[in-house]
Amino acid sequence: MCPTCGWPERDCKCSTSLASAGIPTRIVAKLRLEKKGRGGKSVTVVDGLPRNAAFLAALGAELKRTCGTGGTVFETGVELQGDLRDRVRDVLLKKGWVIKGA
Repeated sequence: MCPTCGWPERDCKCSTSLASAGIPTRIVAKLRLEKKGRGGKSVTVVDGLPRNAAFLAALGAELKRTCGTGGTVFETGVELQGDLRDRVRDVLLKKGWVIKGA
């Protein structure tokens, strides 16, 4: 059974559609800092990314390693613990991405 949709693994469409989604050549990432609902802790969020699970997992691992912090990957982006907007912006600009936000 698929944990996302509840269908049997052989009939599941959600995991194959997320994995097969293409990655656009021009990526526009939205960078922001969130504090609400996190007990006063700051979280740097990179949002608006392609819905490709493998792409997001690789990007999350690279950003966590570069910034030396923990974080998680969600449906359309990456969350990193702490205010790391400057470091993340530098990494993403080196990749040639367009950055919007703080």
